[in-house]
Order: sequence, then structure tokens, then C-alpha cells
Amino acid sequence: MAEHDEGFVLTTVDSITNFVRHKIAAPMIDSKPVQFGVNWARKSAIWPMTFGLACCAIEMMATGASRFDIDRFGAGVFRPSPRQSDLIIIAGTVTLKMGPVVRRVYDQMPEPKWAIAMGACASTGGPFDSYSTMQGVDRTIPVDVYIPGCPPRPEALLYGLMRLQDIIMREAPSAYIFESDGTVRRRRTFDADEAAA
Repeated sequence: MAEHDEGFVLTTVDSITNFVRHKIAAPMIDSKPVQFGVNWARKSAIWPMTFGLACCAIEMMATGASRFDIDRFGAGVFRPSPRQSDLIIIAGTVTLKMGPVVRRVYDQMPEPKWAIAMGACASTGGPFDSYSTMQGVDRTIPVDVYIPGCPPRPEALLYGLMRLQDIIMREAPSAYIFESDGTVRRRRTFDADEAAA
């Protein structure tokens, strides 16, 4: 009987927590001033993860150097661990053997997280239409911004980063719904999509 009571108490606490989260906290977070502040903080402090697989990684490194200075956009702190980053830049050719590794690293990143496919190889497989090359990293992880080129110049990566910042500013902070069992659902709708519907 005591176990049943404990389970009932935990269930009640979870339902109260979910009610407060969905009915009180989410509408407050979705108010315009709070949404602008949260999104501005997110877009101004992006921590990318170094995930260079081929020649595009050289251009990604050049973007972090003093001539192009990615730090002007708040993304200069390249992290070596997925648990400390919120952006993964896939720079280079992804092989079929590397696909599960990319997915595992992406899954280790905390929410909110974003992905950039840098270069023709990461976006579409590039000139390598072979049995071993994945024809686009979007077959493994969801990609937010595609950067064309072979290899794309550092300016193209900066432009892609600015487009990602535009996406972040349009997201609702309550788009990341944390369930009581620890799973996260990401609802990708923007204000413009809701107005058109």
C-alpha cells in the first residue's frame, strides 16, 4: 500500500508540474519581451562544436581566425565536446560509416541545438556519388542551414551563421517541451507559419 501511495504522490506531482509548465510558464515565456530577450541571448552566444571531416574544415578554421573573426557574431568559442555546444557544423564529406557517429554526437548535444551543413559534400554528397558516401548529412540529423560551395569561403559560413541567427530569433522559447520522463520534443513553428495558417 505504501508503494502505491508513493507512486500516486509522484504521479500527482508530475501532473502538477506539467500543468504549471504548459499552462503558466509557456504562455509567460511566449510573451514578446521575454521571447525577444531569450532568443537574443541564444543567438548571441552560440557555441559551435568542431566537427571537421574534410577540406571544408580548413575554411571553418579560417573563419575562426583573426581575418574573418567569427567571434563578432558570438560564436567564437569552439567546443571540443558535444555536451558543451549547441551548434554542430558538419564541414566535409560524411561517409556511411561516419553517419552513426554524427548521429551519436548530435544526440549528445543539449537542447536547444542546431546544425549547419557546410559545403557541397555535407549538403548533397558533392562530387562523390559512390557506394560509401552519404548523399547529404540530412539523412542522419536534421539540418537548419545549408551552405553551398566546394569548399565554401569563410564569408559563406558567416552568412550561414547569420541566417541561423535569424532562425533562432523567430523560434518560440517554449518550442522545446521537456517531458517528465526526460525526453525533449522540438516543435519547429515560427510566427510567420502560425499567421499564414
